[in-house]
Amino acid sequence: MQETYVSGILLAYAAFAIGLFSPGPNIMSIIGTSMANSRPAGKSLALGIATGSFLWGTLTLLGLTSLLTVYASLMTIIKIAGACYLFWLAFKAFRSAGRSKRQELSSISLGNNHWAYYRRGLVIQMTNPKAAFTWIAVISLALDHAAPWWVGLSVIAGTSILSTIGHLTYAYAFSTQTMITAYRKARRWIEGLLGSFFTFAGYKLLTSDV
Repeated sequence: MQETYVSGILLAYAAFAIGLFSPGPNIMSIIGTSMANSRPAGKSLALGIATGSFLWGTLTLLGLTSLLTVYASLMTIIKIAGACYLFWLAFKAFRSAGRSKRQELSSISLGNNHWAYYRRGLVIQMTNPKAAFTWIAVISLALDHAAPWWVGLSVIAGTSILSTIGHLTYAYAFSTQTMITAYRKARRWIEGLLGSFFTFAGYKLLTSDV
């Protein structure tokens, strides 16, 4: 049983980490801000977004744990919903891989007030409704109605570290045009791999024991 939980936790880590390789508006804002303003500004924005990710994860875990304490049968519905969202992410990745149009960068300019960049990143992440669905899918990969307390905490702790490292990496590495150009050349291959992984993760979630 312990091995089952460990494999689920590792799969949750992998799904979260792979998701960081598919830049959405948040990450494109980090990249654009790092390029247009400065690397420190991008770092502050990245830390705000990572903090928001941690808060979403914590709120999702507390909510799911509370629901499962009262309604253990809800785990089946939650896993189906999580799997459907992973399949949706796979569809989006495959669709993006099939397109030649590149995603445009967006930048945020708040002067040299790095605390303001941090707050903006936090607000951006906390007002993103898709974050809740992402976290339900990620946590469902590791959780079931009988999971001990350390399983959820392990997911939150590990993904928080991955989120901080991943978002800061974008601020550091993609603050130069060279990295942007290299990523855009490989984007369609990356999106194709992401689609394959999300399909696999959704299948694992649907076929896992509840």
